[in-house]
Amino acid sequence: MTAAVHDFSGRHVFVAGGTSGINLGIAEAFARAGARVSVISRSADKVEAAVAGLKALGPDAFGQAADVREPEAVAAALQAAHGRFGDIDVLVSGAAGNFLARALDLSPRAFKTVVDIDLLGSFNVARLAYDHLRKPGAVVLQISASQAFTPTPFQAHVCAAKAGVDMLTQVLAQEWGPAGVRVNSIVPGPIADTEGLQRLAPTPEALDAMARRVPLQRLGRRDDIARMALVLASDWAAYVTGVVLPVDGGLSLTGPRDFSAAAAASVRARPGASA
Repeated sequence: MTAAVHDFSGRHVFVAGGTSGINLGIAEAFARAGARVSVISRSADKVEAAVAGLKALGPDAFGQAADVREPEAVAAALQAAHGRFGDIDVLVSGAAGNFLARALDLSPRAFKTVVDIDLLGSFNVARLAYDHLRKPGAVVLQISASQAFTPTPFQAHVCAAKAGVDMLTQVLAQEWGPAGVRVNSIVPGPIADTEGLQRLAPTPEALDAMARRVPLQRLGRRDDIARMALVLASDWAAYVTGVVLPVDGGLSLTGPRDFSAAAAASVRARPGASA
């Protein structure tokens, strides 16, 4: 008999970047569903706060500060989480960086920073977690972005990085499928009250314009992404792998977004910046 989609009792869920925004929402959803949840992020303070909140929602939680760009730190955190809760049943890789900038305004270092966090970080988390995954039966969820398949001005760095993440998802789905590991990407739309959306739509006017462009005529909620993560990680999706799934209210159907006004507002909002 197929297990209930929201029952993750006894399972171990590891969330990279799981201390804020969309990823924290995913971690909280799994905790409420009975999972033991491990989280990592760069900030020790955020890890401590997230673990306390997760323990209040679920059976137990663990966290450790680690930068996904640093393989040794990621490996140590994974080893510690495995020692605490055993094999990882669900791995969520969601660490990301973003800001608005024209390609001509991007330094090589700035471009590399986003690629290192989004793409190299996703590889580090997945590759180093492989030996700790429950096989067969584990699920890997990458948190991507529509810039992966929609060329978007002021987002050259993110477009390149997230396109790599989605291709990584599809290659790993093929290579790890024989071991019984499923790998999928979730592509969030504009999610309210997240740092990412604040960067891309820094004014009330930009937020309103974003919401009006979404075919479902609203911004997303963290729960919209968390619920899809629960479904894809459950036995209900046991024959689903290699999928890049937009959860965006249909926004990706509308083509590239024009961030020129938002970029100008973002520049004007910086301390000391001139119009």
